[in-house]
Amino acid sequence: MKDDVMQALLEKARTLTEALPWIKRAWGRVAVIKYGGSAMTDPALRASVAEDIVLMKLVGVNPVVVHGGGPDVSMYMERLGMTVEFRDGLRVTDDAAMEVVKMVLVGKNNKELVSAINTHGRWAVGLSGDDARLIQARQLDAALGRVGQITAIDTTVVLNLIEDGFIPVVATVGVGDDGRSYNVNADTAASAIAVALDAEKVIFLTDVDGLYADFGDKDSLISALSLSEAVDSIASGRLSKGMVPKVTACVHALENGVERAHILNGTIPHALLLEVYTDAGVGTMITREGLAVSREPDRVMREDEVTCPNE
Repeated sequence: MKDDVMQALLEKARTLTEALPWIKRAWGRVAVIKYGGSAMTDPALRASVAEDIVLMKLVGVNPVVVHGGGPDVSMYMERLGMTVEFRDGLRVTDDAAMEVVKMVLVGKNNKELVSAINTHGRWAVGLSGDDARLIQARQLDAALGRVGQITAIDTTVVLNLIEDGFIPVVATVGVGDDGRSYNVNADTAASAIAVALDAEKVIFLTDVDGLYADFGDKDSLISALSLSEAVDSIASGRLSKGMVPKVTACVHALENGVERAHILNGTIPHALLLEVYTDAGVGTMITREGLAVSREPDRVMREDEVTCPNE
């Protein structure tokens, strides 16, 4: 065998062995993946994300996918001649707009991702937050219409699907006590679902590589951040407008029991695998402790945690 061929094979073997401790750490645990950005609209990127999600499932992780679909909602509203209005980053959602939100998130975006995952087998099941009252909400502000604030998460249907070997894919439409649907922020929903499921990690796919010390300097990507540093970054005003809700969602998850939060670029092919199963990662990982331990895969497991079989 030629030396260059052997070297390429050895590199593949090293990649697999590097992944082993990360696979052991996450075996049997839940990873909530907030799917968004260009990966939602580009079919090739969607296919790449779907492959990663299925592979994660096959190596022992229980992925739960949560998504919104704001750009598509705006596009369809404009096609229908409807006014697109935002206040403080929140979409003004009257009854007619809520119909479009449900049509796009539940009927289009959700089914596109479910179909992409299911090209690899019988894996994904689509849900919306009003199925089995998964995402419960109340009106946030009458001036915003049907924009919802999450009041509770009922994980029953998600846990049943996980137990049966499926990958739940959740569109972030909430339901109120009055039976009406509400438009819920997808970052907030992903964080709340991760907490309710006692997830090992929550991952936010975006169109940027992660958090930067200086956004103008692409070499200043922050690989690891502590919870306190993340809180400080919000308070300092250094974050871009679009990154604030994601970092806020990461902070909420970590403060309520989730062990790790990741922000990474979904436009990088197989970014999920590179972030979750390599030592270096490709995005920003936030933990309570920060750089000192966040890129270390091994830790002492609790007695009640699920570990790899045959250990």
